[in-house]
Amino acid sequence: MSVSVQIGILMAVATAFTATVGFLYKHRGASQSAEVEWRRPVSTSLALFRNRWYVLGIVIAIGSWGFHVAALALAPISVVQSVIAGGLVLLTVVADRMFAHSVTRREWIGVGLAALGLAFLAATLDGSGSGAHSDYDAATLSIFLLAVTAAAIGLAVWGTGSRYAGVALGASAGLFWAVSDTAIKGQTGTFGENVVEVFFHPLVLIIIVASFVGLTVSAKSLQLGKAVPVIAMTTVAANALTIASGPIVFGDPLPEDTLGQIARIAAFVLVLGAAALTPAPVRAAEAEA
Repeated sequence: MSVSVQIGILMAVATAFTATVGFLYKHRGASQSAEVEWRRPVSTSLALFRNRWYVLGIVIAIGSWGFHVAALALAPISVVQSVIAGGLVLLTVVADRMFAHSVTRREWIGVGLAALGLAFLAATLDGSGSGAHSDYDAATLSIFLLAVTAAAIGLAVWGTGSRYAGVALGASAGLFWAVSDTAIKGQTGTFGENVVEVFFHPLVLIIIVASFVGLTVSAKSLQLGKAVPVIAMTTVAANALTIASGPIVFGDPLPEDTLGQIARIAAFVLVLGAAALTPAPVRAAEAEA
């Protein structure tokens, strides 16, 4: 594994930690603020910034975004997102100690699944651990982004007004962020080129729009649903689709032998399953509320 990929994985771990803490504070702030309205998405979303907890969460999330961009620039996207998904679970003990919660048997199972998944992932990095894998076919990337965006919009429309509104909007927000993250990965291929290529590229507009829409939908989901299932669904949706973009869009290589392929798939399933099983930091936020 190259040094750059190793650094990228460390950046992914930092992303997981800061994203979880930021999410926790955003939930606290959103639950104390006026509800986001679809007829006035910009003004009602900006009103959330009157709450200091939400502002703190956003500041931490911006730092997490910086770590995430660095990770995507240095390591394959499927590896980065798997580490981030596992990192959410591995924070269980830290979150419980910080917020005076005991670790349940279910949470320990989640930690074990994450550790096992990351072990499988590390064992199958021979093919993808030597570079960042930022190259892509424009048509393939466009189709992938359009498909995920359509799914995100469909979930938001279906979820609005339904009994599952919080969870559905949480999944929708995760898909919008998957669009943003995939576009960021594509844009990292221009790093090192001139300023025009880096900042004035069609992908930059996609990143900005998808990030803002995801932020608005996420805030709405936190206000309508219970924190644990909503944030778990947001995390799983975002990571699952972004991991899928690795081999589909950026050509992240899969192991050639059958056993290696099974181990790689098992790694992704275990890590994402663990993330859905043990969203302990959010439970701590509910206790605070």
